[in-house]
Amino acid sequence: MDTMQVVNYTEFRRSMKAKLDQVSDDGDTIIINRSENKNVVLISLREYNSLKETLHLLGSEKNRNRLLGAVERANRGEFEQHQLIDE
Repeated sequence: MDTMQVVNYTEFRRSMKAKLDQVSDDGDTIIINRSENKNVVLISLREYNSLKETLHLLGSEKNRNRLLGAVERANRGEFEQHQLIDE
């Protein structure tokens, strides 16, 4: 469902398994409020890896410009369609 919810530490601890299942099974994001502004964001490993990959791909200016240019061309309809090759 990809929702974001905020819970305090006590509530998270009380329902930890259910919250972890929400994150891993449903793609939810949970913000855990802790004292002294030491809040934590809980996301699935799949989401974390996706974010890291995006940061890597957009990390160099050359690659970022190439990817953004490709997206712009695709949005303008400037692309080719090909049939898949059966093997």
